[in-house]
Amino acid sequence: MNAPQTLSDAISCLSDYDPNALPVSQVREIVGRVIVPVEAIERVAIRSGLGRVLAQDLASPIDVPSSDNSAMDGYAVRAADLVSDRPTTLKLVGTALAGQPFAGAVGPGEAVRVTTGAVMPTGLDTVVIQEVATVDGDRLAVPGGQQRGQHRRLRGEDLARGKPALRAGKLLAPADLGLLASLGFAEVAVRRRLRVAFFSTGDELRSVGEALGPGEVYDSNRYTMYGMLTRLGVDVIDMGVIRDDPDALERAVRTAAESADAIVSSGGVSVGEADFTKQVMARLGDIAFWTIAMRPGRPMAFGRIGRTSYFGLPGNPVAVMITFYFFAREALLRQMGAEPSPLPFVRARSLSAFRKRPGRTEYQRARLDRDADGTMSVSSFGSQGSGVLRSMSEANCIVVLHHDQGAVAVGDPVDCIAFDGLV
Repeated sequence: MNAPQTLSDAISCLSDYDPNALPVSQVREIVGRVIVPVEAIERVAIRSGLGRVLAQDLASPIDVPSSDNSAMDGYAVRAADLVSDRPTTLKLVGTALAGQPFAGAVGPGEAVRVTTGAVMPTGLDTVVIQEVATVDGDRLAVPGGQQRGQHRRLRGEDLARGKPALRAGKLLAPADLGLLASLGFAEVAVRRRLRVAFFSTGDELRSVGEALGPGEVYDSNRYTMYGMLTRLGVDVIDMGVIRDDPDALERAVRTAAESADAIVSSGGVSVGEADFTKQVMARLGDIAFWTIAMRPGRPMAFGRIGRTSYFGLPGNPVAVMITFYFFAREALLRQMGAEPSPLPFVRARSLSAFRKRPGRTEYQRARLDRDADGTMSVSSFGSQGSGVLRSMSEANCIVVLHHDQGAVAVGDPVDCIAFDGLV
């Protein structure tokens, strides 16, 4: 990871910084430079390690596999005993099972029946699969064409003793838990869980269960943010709804900064709305307010209050999700101590035309499908209003129209990011 910088230092690295028309790439660069990973480490049982960030490099204490072994059910033979172009008859002298090695000596012209995972008997180097061999009593007929070393796994082939098994910064997945268990680790050192406080702002917001008055709406953003943060694997602190009042906002942010590593808010950062928010944040920390060259989700605030990072997201429901996934998500993963990979693109043929001018990044809700010939195609979901949360629920991908990209015609290839595993 790059050494963290102050917000002003990160901004000063950009020669063409314009907070009123900031490209997506520059936002990501600034945020990546400022984020400070948590340092505290704890040891947990490997079953509790799922979704946690590995804190230390791990080397294998053993060879995996620990011995040469059979990769198939069949017969262990000595390649030197075989005739390459015609059948060979060998004598069967015993059986080796997984966990029950053959203990005797195997002489020239002899073979041992083996099951998958069985240790290769001393001196034998090749496995003939049972489907091609013929057995009559203790006589084994092996057809020609066998290759030396076939169907045999070598000691340390998967992982040799002392070699790196997992690197620090790895977000532990199910396969990693299995790998840790295969190496004999009962516990693992992980970064402390990130604590993230979140709240919504707005006098018009009401919580679920309350009656709605004229012009009031239910606060959906807090529930969306709760879901996105919980799926990310952080400890969440729900601060509720904060009214449009400078003192209430300052109290909430101060309280959140005292107990959380990061704060995520929705609303109050648009032009006009942000005036008192800027004044409050200027007293509390180092926060920048941006108009990003993107759609949806133009307004956003970012910075630090002490060591606590702050993400001020827009108020519109879809804009909240887009700015979270394309800015806050990766930043929070970095703050967790992880080395996040960019969200993977799926290249698909567009079944819809998209109007666009170069100069901003657009994120369009869409439907991604696999055609009968195996190729991927994508069609626009229709209404792209930033308040239409239903479209995020019913779409299954985002079409990313890049900053320098122009209009898209039917049949053109586009980049998509699938929701599966994300939203």
